[in-house]
Amino acid sequence: MFYEPAKRNHGLPHSPLKAIVAPRPIGWISSLTPAGTANLAPYSFFNLICEVPPLVMFSSLGRKDSVANIEATGEFVCNLAVLDLVDAINLCSAPLPPDQSEFDFAGLEKAPSRLVKPPRVAAAPCALECVYVETIRPRAKDGTLTNAHMIIGEVVGVHIDDGAIVDGRVDIAMLKVLSRCGYLDYGPIERLVERERPPGGGSDLKARAPAA
Repeated sequence: MFYEPAKRNHGLPHSPLKAIVAPRPIGWISSLTPAGTANLAPYSFFNLICEVPPLVMFSSLGRKDSVANIEATGEFVCNLAVLDLVDAINLCSAPLPPDQSEFDFAGLEKAPSRLVKPPRVAAAPCALECVYVETIRPRAKDGTLTNAHMIIGEVVGVHIDDGAIVDGRVDIAMLKVLSRCGYLDYGPIERLVERERPPGGGSDLKARAPAA
């Protein structure tokens, strides 16, 4: 089949686009309202976009509470979404009013952050403390401004549960890190396939000379 997204002429019950661009990491974003209420929401348009400096982004369709909070306070936390927490993550997508906390709604315990004010999800095995950098409003090919708000933040602190580190590496398969797969589907990472990079190719695991 072939279809044009702008015409929505795929003839299927639901758009297949987000199922094709999958799996996608889930940014489980905690923030604070200016009055101090803790907000927590999942975003499937989320990723690490730069390592030096370490920049992450998430994109919200519409200026939702997370966007407003982060722009007002300048801080947020990305909590790692894992299979054991899938029901709580799903609950956090409920359209609650700004003065109601998703932590309470989903029955999640808060944990203090070290360098930013928004709390972490205590049960999340990893979390990234972030400082707000900018908001980008993407445009369509004709220059029309979209209703997407892409928040970029710099990671200033990283929390990792000691039990998540196996042989010096974060074991994301053991943690069953969760991804979004389109429709109402989530997929846990339970198996990894490793390949050496070609000579001269980039790698996350660079060879290091032994210490003198």
